[in-house]
Amino acid sequence: MALSIATRTGDDGTTSLLYGQRVPKDHPQIEAVGAFDELNVALGAVKPLLPLDRDGLATSAFLTGIQKNLIALMGELAYAETDTARYLGSKFEKISATDLARLDTAVAALEARGLKFDGWATPGANARSAAFDFARVTARRAERRLVALPGHGRSARPLLLQFVNRLSDLLWLFAREAEQ
Repeated sequence: MALSIATRTGDDGTTSLLYGQRVPKDHPQIEAVGAFDELNVALGAVKPLLPLDRDGLATSAFLTGIQKNLIALMGELAYAETDTARYLGSKFEKISATDLARLDTAVAALEARGLKFDGWATPGANARSAAFDFARVTARRAERRLVALPGHGRSARPLLLQFVNRLSDLLWLFAREAEQ
């Protein structure tokens, strides 16, 4: 018999963190992981809207790399504070300074293109720019969930906050580029 996605273990309103600790489904860590999962989906929704030229293919591959980073980030948020040493010693992928530098390089490249923008953006010029803006606001919500974790007893590496902050900036630039 094949395994089912329906384990029924969450029927009581709880879910498991990595390594098995059960928490309510509205636990701040679960809220943060969920927000980053939504961001991952929002980035996936942008990719079919990219042009089919070489630049679109490069952007799609770049976004796929970011999605893989987000999966690593979700894993890092999904363990109990008491399991920090175990997680950091694990073979799970983790966001690195190289990943942050990749975003910084992309921001600089987009800024070097001389994008024009004046004042506050009004999303919706076209489907692609709207999708990038939707991903950006999703990133900002995920960032707020991440920032809130220490107030609930769960620390997060500063690099994670830097990564999502830079990603939000990059998505804003991608949206402005898509408008032009």
